[in-house]
Order: sequence, then structure tokens, then C-alpha cells
Amino acid sequence: MDPATLTATALAALIRSRRLSALEAVQASLARIDRLNPGLNAIVQRMDDAALAQARAIDQRLARGEDPGPLAGVPVTVKVNVDQAGQATTNGLRLQANRLATGDSPPVANLRRAGAVIVGRTNTPAFSLRWFTRNSLHGATRNPAFPGLTPGGSSGGAASAAAAGLGPIAHGTDIAGSIRYPAYACGIHGLRPGLGRVAAFNATGGDRLIGGQLMATSGPLARSAADLRLGLAALSQPDPRDPWWTPATAAPYARRAALALAPDGLATDPALRDALTAAAQTLASHGWEIGTPALPPFREAMELQLTLWLSEFALGGAEAVAREADPDASFVHAEFLKLAPPPTLETFMRALQSRARLARLWRGFFTDWPVLLTPVSGRLPFPDHYDTSSPQAFAEVIEAQMPQIAPPFMGLPGLTVTTGRTATHPLGIQALADRGCEHILLDLADLLAPEIPAT
Repeated sequence: MDPATLTATALAALIRSRRLSALEAVQASLARIDRLNPGLNAIVQRMDDAALAQARAIDQRLARGEDPGPLAGVPVTVKVNVDQAGQATTNGLRLQANRLATGDSPPVANLRRAGAVIVGRTNTPAFSLRWFTRNSLHGATRNPAFPGLTPGGSSGGAASAAAAGLGPIAHGTDIAGSIRYPAYACGIHGLRPGLGRVAAFNATGGDRLIGGQLMATSGPLARSAADLRLGLAALSQPDPRDPWWTPATAAPYARRAALALAPDGLATDPALRDALTAAAQTLASHGWEIGTPALPPFREAMELQLTLWLSEFALGGAEAVAREADPDASFVHAEFLKLAPPPTLETFMRALQSRARLARLWRGFFTDWPVLLTPVSGRLPFPDHYDTSSPQAFAEVIEAQMPQIAPPFMGLPGLTVTTGRTATHPLGIQALADRGCEHILLDLADLLAPEIPAT
């Protein structure tokens, strides 16, 4: 048995019972990273000595009868766009190659408090700007399960690492699909928590503008439903640095799920339609009511999300893109600018005004239908770097990703579940719920998410 291929849930139980030491678990993870990461480039910053020292400390605490936390000794990875003391918060940028953090961001601090051992920091595209992962500082990340396909982005390194068994739980961030799409592309599972569920703050970057505050979040990627639950429990502890953090209530809910094969006219691949239909049938077999009610707008929310994001990015972002001169980021930014008119104060304020209306419509919808099943993307995962191959290709990608871009605008949580695979592609679905209802999505994962073996 290679401990590095176990789930976090299984590994934590072995370590807690002293049948496996934390040191042995971390050594196995580092050995697997040595063997596989050179071909993947999922982890781009390592801290082996610190990880081994932390593992020894955990074993000493266990020997004294202490409780080091629910993730005691479990190797995890952290994305390079959040602060970790002593490490550079690069966000895939040469401009930030030396931006060393002096303290941990809330997600990192919470993972440490849970006893997790950080074995590496994972790659992201420049500015965390794409659903593909390559940058001029760290290079490109590859998909371990489906060579030739994108590993997703922006948490492409996180998904690649989790799929390959370089750590059973990977930290990711999501403002427009950056957890959900990499999980889908690499054939694993990923949970985007809703607004306020996981505290966030990067001292190296300061407070984000309002769109980032309301839409960006951290969450777990993993190969099992139990590990998503364990990862969220660790990540979602309170932190006073985030004024939006809100405790979860886990209220009861009706077992009713809406099915949307083609939200707002999305052209959904037939294989993905079949995957969604099969997931709905599985829920029905467990006593869930399945319906196809009319939906609140997806496309309008996507367009307003882009308007809000581009308004904020205009404050220094365009200049930073020019200074970084990353070819991918420069191309993608130019294409994004074609999707929305130049921002004005009025368009920015109107976008925020519309956000309240759309959030109210979606909250009303989830009152009747606590879960919505949709595609993660209208297309099977794309060939690697397809988006930068031409303006037409970029437009195809944006249209397919509508189900990912829209929900964060209302602060909604979302779950990606990999349900199967073809000879060349993974198959997966997305489930959405109301704010504060991550527990519903995790219950769905228990029913729909198979345990995925490490690639």
C-alpha cells in the first residue's frame, strides 16, 4: 500500500490510531511528488524540510495523547495565490516572484490548525485568469489523468496534484469556475463554497475590490466525497480578518432537485446530457423528487459578472498585464475586453444593483428546489490551451463556461462531481444550492461521487 494514494479520511484514521505515523505519510507523499511531479508541474513551490518537521511534531503530540486536529498528518497542497508564511504569493506572475508572505492567509492557517501538513504550493495561470494553467514564471501544468486535455484553471495545479495523489486534499480558489472546472477536467471532485463560508484575506495584496470580495472563495478539491466534507470543515473555521465570514447552519431541506440540461439555451454535449440524466435518476432512486422548472437567468448573471470583473480589472489590472507581458494573459485579457463595453461608474453601479435582483430570484428558486443539476461546462474538457489558439476558440470557451461564471455573481456555492469517463474524457456534473447550503451539496456528493483512484 502506498499511503500517498489513500484518501485523507482513510489516512487520518490510520495516523490517529497510530497504525501509520504522520512522518511516514508525509515521506510517502514527498516520494510520490519526487516521482510524478516533474512530469506534471502541478507543485511549483516545495517545503520538504518544514513538512517533515511538522509531521514529527504531530507524531510527538499523538504520543502524548493530544489531539492535533481532524487532518493530523494528512499531506495537502495550497495554491500559489494565497499567503503562506515564508513563501511567495506569486499568482503565476514574475511581477510577484519575490512577494514573500510574513503570515498565513485564513485558509492556510485553518489547514494548519486542523493538523494538515502542507507539502507544496500549486500552479495557476498568470493572474489566475484562465481555465487552463500555464504562466511565464512557473511553466505549464499537465493533466495526469487525461494527457492532452487542459488540467483546468485557475486551480489547475491543485486538481492535477489531487488527481495524481500528491496530496489527497488540494486547496483551490474559485471566482468563475476555478475549482469546479479543474476538478471536472482532471476527473475528480471539487466544492466551491458560497459567500462567507471560508474566510479570506491576503496581507500581501491587501483588501480586494468589491467584486472579488463578493465572488471569490477558497475550497477543497479531492478524490472522494468524504474528503470534500473533511476539507470544507477544516477550511471554514472563523477568522476575524474576513468581514464576510458567516457560520453555517445546516438547516433541513426538502429532497427536491431541478434538472437543467441546457440552461439559458446552452449547447450541451450529448454525453454530458446523459451524465446529468443519470445523476438525476440516481437521486430519484434515493427518494428525491426531480423536476424541470423554469430557471432564473444564467446568461445575464454571466454578463454582469464579466462587467463587474472588467470594471475592477481596469483599476491597475490592464497595466499589470502589460508589465507582466505573459502571452496567455495578454491574449485572454484582450479577448475579455471584447465581451463588455468600457466600464463606467454607472455600468459598475448598475451591475451591483442587478446583483441584488438576481440573488433574490435565485433565493426564491432554491426555496422551492433546494438543488439544481446543470452541466459544469457545455463542452467536454478542452484540448490544452485551446482558448489561446484563436479568438473564435476563446469565444467558444466562454460560451461553454456560462454555468461556471454565473453562480459566483450571486455568491452561490457549487459542486463538481465526476461521474464517469469515456476513452478520452472525464464526465461530470455541477450541482448548485443557495448560500449557506454547502451541506446539501455534500449530501449529494455522498450519493453521486465515486471514490476516484489516484492516477
